[in-house]
Amino acid sequence: MKKSRGRTSRKRRKKHLKSFMDGVNCSHKLEYIKLKKWLKERGFEDSNLKPAEFWGTGRGLRTTKALQAGDLIISLPEKCLLTTGTVLSSCLGGHIVKWKPPVSPLLALCTFLIAEKHSGEKSPWKPYLDVLPKTYTCPACLEPDVINLLPKPLKKKAQEQKRMIQELFSSSKAFFSSLQPLFTENTGTIFNYSALEWAWCTINTRTIYMKHPRRECFSLEPDVYALAPYLDLLNHSPNVQVKAAFNEQTRSYEIWTNSQCKKYQEVFICYGPHDNQKLLLEYGFVAMDNPHSSVYVSADTLLKYFSPLDKQRKAKISILKDHGFLENLTFGWEGPSWRLLTALKVLRLAAEEFACWRRILLGDVTSARNEQQALGTAAKICQFLIEETQHGLLQISQLKRDKENLKTQLALVEMLRSEELKILQKSAEILCNLNLATT
Repeated sequence: MKKSRGRTSRKRRKKHLKSFMDGVNCSHKLEYIKLKKWLKERGFEDSNLKPAEFWGTGRGLRTTKALQAGDLIISLPEKCLLTTGTVLSSCLGGHIVKWKPPVSPLLALCTFLIAEKHSGEKSPWKPYLDVLPKTYTCPACLEPDVINLLPKPLKKKAQEQKRMIQELFSSSKAFFSSLQPLFTENTGTIFNYSALEWAWCTINTRTIYMKHPRRECFSLEPDVYALAPYLDLLNHSPNVQVKAAFNEQTRSYEIWTNSQCKKYQEVFICYGPHDNQKLLLEYGFVAMDNPHSSVYVSADTLLKYFSPLDKQRKAKISILKDHGFLENLTFGWEGPSWRLLTALKVLRLAAEEFACWRRILLGDVTSARNEQQALGTAAKICQFLIEETQHGLLQISQLKRDKENLKTQLALVEMLRSEELKILQKSAEILCNLNLATT
């Protein structure tokens, strides 16, 4: 009996969609074959993890067998890790030891990455360098037009990040020049700004935390970085739990899962309980439906809703500042945070209630009127942020039409702001119900 063509093509489409969601195997790609061979030479035993391209997360690792809670995901031998020890045992070592004032562990690693990338075929780290991203989407790498569309608190941090890399570059020029004997080409062209930005982003987005003993040849900044080839292909999910540490017995960096994972599914690790602004700032991506996500309320926005005629305004602001209640004020999936409401209650204290401010910071209620006014102000701030976010999303869609070259960067900011809009709308709903309950 002939099968209907429609059913067959529907099945095929379904199968294709499933394989697309499960990830497209990349093990056959030359760069991964070379990387696996290189890792094997350094003592890495082939794991159940295979590189694949996933819809939504991009490049990652999937498992060829079902994983149970308590299973070892990956064990990467010390020889495979790139640390400051690696840098010191290279030809850069002698120059770093002699250089005064001492360079930071971070700059030493950046220098090594740039030098090895420049060496091309001659670099023993080439198989790893070949699979590293060519570009990054950390805020420091975004175009000014895109940075302007970030939420205000993140925009400020993005500009600080950019400034920090620029300062690192300026302060390192003399050190880079001192390396000239190692190169035939001018060090100014090798160690240029974009090379340093790439190296800095590689370390900032991909290193694992690993404490190293203090060395005299480095500045006092903590030496806690290690680049972990292959392991760094694992993507982040806020919904999984893992245990990760360097095992002194096996001399390997190990990751153990506390979650289950079905055969052929993408294996995730958790970089920490970060909100989306932090994920974008530090790693250059946004996680959809992130339970840790929140929208920040800046001190400027907060104070817009309080009369400058309030005689105790200055004292109230001073109290909030001294007790750290002018930062980390947020709206989340469950509405305004306790910190935000506490700050609003202090600012809404009537003159005769002012002496009770300590009780409020401890979580006490002073009056029903104070509680109601704090909730009412929270609703106004939430509405203001909703409108600001909607305006931002409108600007993004206009810029996407006008600037084709910025589409990828803009899509990232659009994801962030769309998620924030969802949080604010949920908070507005919660506040509406709370306000109804208290009236």
